[in-house]
Amino acid sequence: MREVTDQALPRRQLADLALVFLKLGTIAFGGPAAHIALMQREFVDRHGWLSKEEFLDLVGAASLIPGPSSTEVAIYTGYRRAGFAGLIVAGCCFILPAAVMVAALAWAYVHVGTLPQASAVLYGVKAVVIPIVAQALVSLGRAAVKTRALLALGLMAVLANALGVNPLVVLAGAGLLNALRASARRSAPASSAVLLVGTGGVAATSAAVVPVSLTKLFLVFAKIGAVVFGSGYVLLAFLRADFVGGTHLLSEAQLLDAVAVGQVTPGPVFTTATFIGYVVAGPLGAAVATVGIFLPSFVLVAASGPLIPRLRRSPVAASVLDGVNVAAVAVILVVGVQLAETALVDVTAILLAALGFVALVRLRLNSAWLVAAGALAGLMRAWLGS
Repeated sequence: MREVTDQALPRRQLADLALVFLKLGTIAFGGPAAHIALMQREFVDRHGWLSKEEFLDLVGAASLIPGPSSTEVAIYTGYRRAGFAGLIVAGCCFILPAAVMVAALAWAYVHVGTLPQASAVLYGVKAVVIPIVAQALVSLGRAAVKTRALLALGLMAVLANALGVNPLVVLAGAGLLNALRASARRSAPASSAVLLVGTGGVAATSAAVVPVSLTKLFLVFAKIGAVVFGSGYVLLAFLRADFVGGTHLLSEAQLLDAVAVGQVTPGPVFTTATFIGYVVAGPLGAAVATVGIFLPSFVLVAASGPLIPRLRRSPVAASVLDGVNVAAVAVILVVGVQLAETALVDVTAILLAALGFVALVRLRLNSAWLVAAGALAGLMRAWLGS
């Protein structure tokens, strides 16, 4: 009986991962900050898979490697929960719902010539995402700000990010500063602090994709996935260089439509690649582009995942992680404020956000139901013509 139980446990863990990440991939609107807030509710508060400190370590590590940070947090969590099999299941299940939706929109775009309107749904969803992000910030902030020094470092990170300093520079700088501070207190060298923050990106190079082939399409998107840090705007610059400038596989309007589709669908914005792959090479192109842009994230997480617990046991590396984590919370705060500015555009949106906050804090409503309610509220608002 014990043997059957031991064999069944990994399968149960993988099934749990698949269900949770398929749900998150279906409801995770709002960009990386909102995705991380939803994950914090699921992994820390609801399922207890990770402590707040462990979750912050994964957020910090994901912020320091290229690729979509929230997707990499998902992959890290899968690895921590069920090893390499969990890594694959978590990542694929988080990506799959968005990729399917984007492929369907790409089909409509190619064959009908228009995109189904999603502004009504997004109006309500973005409003209720704000309290989800706010609640996560409070919870993660309490775990990250362990000392007055870390509080000061976090405030500096907020200021730097608000002034437009690259988020990667903010994260790496906070990690190094905290390691230097901690090392000075111990009178120990801090040279090993670069271990965690030395994963810099490679300079972008524009790959020739004419004539387009599936192999070249894969290589272009794999290159993008391996070097892109930052927001969707950084991704836009890479895509323009590879698909508009020189190759002319896409027009500027098509590129902006592709980025818009990545923004209005749930899950990672990198599923923009799915749309472009379909437009330039059909269904196989969509599949190849999706695998290409996300594959580097799986490889990077698989390589670095086993190191995170070891780094936490090293005093210097732990100081780096503490600094990166408090800076990550600062970055999420700034992004959350920017998201609120774009989401809370009128009295109705503000009311939806307030009701969402009450539902989360007082009623402890599951975030999936809150997102669904926001989408329904947006549709009703459009139907009533208000």
